[in-house]
Amino acid sequence: MTETTSGPARGSRSKGSKANKGLRIERIHTTPGVHPYDEVVWERRDVVMTNWRDGSVNFEQRGVEFPDFWSVNAVNIVTSKYFRGAVGSPDREASLKQLIDRVVRTYRKAGEDNGYFASPADAEIFDHELTYALLHQVFSFNSPVWFNVGTKQPQQVSACFILSVDDSMESILDWYKEEGMIFKGGSGAGLNLSRIRSSKELLSSGGNASGPVSFMRGADASAGTIKSGGATRRAAKMVVLDVDHPDVEAFIETKVKEEEKIRALRDAGFDMDLGGDDITSVQYQNANNSVRVNDTFMKAVESGSSFGLRSRMTGEPIEEIDAKTLFRKMAEAAWACADPGIQYDDTINHWHTSPESGRITASNPCSEYMHLDNSSCNLASLNLMKFLQDDDAGNQRFDAERFAKVVELVITAMDISICFADFPTEKIGETTRAFRQLGIGYANLGALLMATGHAYDSDGGRALAGAITSLMTGTSYKRSAELAAVVGTYDGYARNADAHKRVMKQHSDANAAAKRMDDLDTPVWAAATEAWQDVLRLGEKSGYRNAQASVLAPTGTIGLMMDCDTTGVEPDLALVKFKKLVGGGSMQIVNNTVPKALKRLGYQEEQVEAIVAHIAEHGNVIDAPGLKPAHYEVFDCAMGERSISPMGHVRMMAAAQPFLSGAISKTVNMPESATVEEIEEIYFEGWKLGLKALAIYRDNCKVGQPLSAKKKEEKEQAEPEVEKVVEYRPVRRRLPKGRPGITTSFTVGGAEGYMTANSYPDDGLGEVFLKMSKQGSTLAGMMDAFSIAVSVGLQYGVPLETYVSKFTNMRFEPAGMTDDPDVRMAQSIVDYIFRRLALDFLPFETRSALGIHSAEERQRHLETGSYEAADDEVDVEGLAQSAPRHVTAPKSSGSSSQPRSGSESAKEAHSSTELVEIQLGLNADAPLCFSCGTKMRRAGSCYLCEGCGSTSGCS
Repeated sequence: MTETTSGPARGSRSKGSKANKGLRIERIHTTPGVHPYDEVVWERRDVVMTNWRDGSVNFEQRGVEFPDFWSVNAVNIVTSKYFRGAVGSPDREASLKQLIDRVVRTYRKAGEDNGYFASPADAEIFDHELTYALLHQVFSFNSPVWFNVGTKQPQQVSACFILSVDDSMESILDWYKEEGMIFKGGSGAGLNLSRIRSSKELLSSGGNASGPVSFMRGADASAGTIKSGGATRRAAKMVVLDVDHPDVEAFIETKVKEEEKIRALRDAGFDMDLGGDDITSVQYQNANNSVRVNDTFMKAVESGSSFGLRSRMTGEPIEEIDAKTLFRKMAEAAWACADPGIQYDDTINHWHTSPESGRITASNPCSEYMHLDNSSCNLASLNLMKFLQDDDAGNQRFDAERFAKVVELVITAMDISICFADFPTEKIGETTRAFRQLGIGYANLGALLMATGHAYDSDGGRALAGAITSLMTGTSYKRSAELAAVVGTYDGYARNADAHKRVMKQHSDANAAAKRMDDLDTPVWAAATEAWQDVLRLGEKSGYRNAQASVLAPTGTIGLMMDCDTTGVEPDLALVKFKKLVGGGSMQIVNNTVPKALKRLGYQEEQVEAIVAHIAEHGNVIDAPGLKPAHYEVFDCAMGERSISPMGHVRMMAAAQPFLSGAISKTVNMPESATVEEIEEIYFEGWKLGLKALAIYRDNCKVGQPLSAKKKEEKEQAEPEVEKVVEYRPVRRRLPKGRPGITTSFTVGGAEGYMTANSYPDDGLGEVFLKMSKQGSTLAGMMDAFSIAVSVGLQYGVPLETYVSKFTNMRFEPAGMTDDPDVRMAQSIVDYIFRRLALDFLPFETRSALGIHSAEERQRHLETGSYEAADDEVDVEGLAQSAPRHVTAPKSSGSSSQPRSGSESAKEAHSSTELVEIQLGLNADAPLCFSCGTKMRRAGSCYLCEGCGSTSGCS
């Protein structure tokens, strides 16, 4: 079928078998005769979002209406991302009521039109329950629903797409076009290139084929161009190649070679930063790459035998390779640049409900959606913390019954959406309407596990996660079977009935075999077992409405909309959070889950308060008063002093995978010190544990030292010694990769700026960075140049006191009042900077001789006639040049600075990631948000901005 050119493909009702009756909808949260809006307190707020780095206003809308319990962040993100209409126009949405009504009323009408409800009363209950769940942040649809549903534009509801490409130029050009249209709409797509013949095979004309890696260049350039011409986020792509493709080695090495190019060009002075002018010369940067391995290959790796690369035209082996060597190259490439990831083909297709209609060959960009080519999946995620309750005796329980009812409600709504949905191509619309793939999932798992006293990397934690996932998917397929009895099976079901029922039995068997651990997970397993029994019984009778039901997506922006502490299946980022306040400003808070966890573990109120106070001050639980070391693991996070091991992440994925229709969007973070062998072990264990896909990211792997420097050093060491004339000159002493540092914000005569001063671990100041005014201004440029000159001088041995004596009292504008109590007046920015550096880094005697004293010292002089403290007040360590204020030498764990106090941290941080950096002295390996300049945090295999809700590729 050819793609329509007149517009997007419209949705239609299923043509499968159908009965003439509707669903009875049960009330969960609502009360007859009372609308959910009338049960909450509404208030008006002003949303003003700025880029904190240059002060520019990114978005402004005043007087928006939200419930009083919605956080500032959730309000900001929903207002800026999801409200429709031009800002300032009468058509602009200004209330959460308008947004929810726009979506819910569309779903209700489509449900009524397509025979989903038994009566108008059931339709109203559906309306009210869906409204309540969205209003109270119990769940959320994926972003395209909020963008498009109920508007005049095409009502695209899917965030995940899979395309296909064949071995013809016409198909390849169609791929470019279809992918570009999906990128233009703000979504992402994945596909498998393995049908394209390799560069080692001949064309019909007799010449050599270009091979898939060559055609990847064109697609990558297209993605980069569409991204730069549209939104600021990069296009989301997944490119997959089978392990038996003759060009697989070239595919594995594509990004490694480009990373070498980036280092070399950056070393030569080109602007190779993300978004830099010269980065466009680097190829293959707009896609995630994955190698699709099969069991034959993995067994060859295990046994150390050879493996055949096969012709795309004949299927015959054209080359034999050593499987272990190829597997090693995959791990080396992932170690160097985080690509390629790995997908386990036989495992994926073992759980495929529709194999008679085609194999699963690819995934969406984040790897959670895996189904037929030219298909799509709409997502929705539940907030797990909304189902954690205390019973009458004060004991915690997961409300499995209410959870199952909400799953039934959400699955019903998601299936209704396919009836009216638009799709970017006719082929995708046709396949999605025929198989009706859904992707229900959840967020806040990490917070739930901590709140219930479970370590993320523990048998108990995995048991609870597995039980919830099993109940979710079992209930989803139960409702799918009930829908099939009402509005018909999916069109492809008859052909795939045996396979679909086989997969349902596999899920049920995995549920029965799972290990029960404690009083929290056991009741959930019991509910899941009952659900799977209903799935088998009802499916045998009525079939199923949906070929796929569940995935675990990143839940980036919608996670913030629901005020979730953690995204998707991820653990908590850290024990302290950055929180915006309604009246403006921000504060640091200890996670609300921490006190709940401590109470679950049996600690008394006084002990809880002491432990929470310790965490607020230090950012971790180590040596917290009264906390048993055996309980430390409960508070392990993704970052910090006690971070979860890479294999702990893999084991959690394995606990959930048997109970998912699709896969899991998650990147296994590894420390910078991780070895290639450890990556091989993780990829191998992922196969053994039954995962469908896996990706790793080694910290700082994309910003390492240029390879050319190492080669140059090796060359110099190899050169024979010759007689030389000795010339004495200063030697530059560079700072280590991890260095103590402090960032100070300041205002001089109304001009704002930031100064970061980094020191050697054992011997004083080594570099200074200055950020002034807007990037590109003359003042900012001069400050950059000036700070570089000073830093180089310090590293060549120029004493700091020399700089202080030369630059203090220098007079030029801007000058005047400052916001620093130690330096109330400054004759210039340079005067202020070196007075502040003297106070931070020079011993008292040296700066006193230069007439530089702190406010405390000046007050002491007024009271006692002396600037010096009494003997019993002297901080001997503080007099050492190597110990500036609030700075300590790095710890063995890699910390670069001492934890800050709560108020100081909150003032300097602009997101939870930045707060973790300050609080724990870590450097998070994450990009800055293009929109607001905030440091992003991981969400699945992508990044999420807590400041404005932007993502680096996931909807």
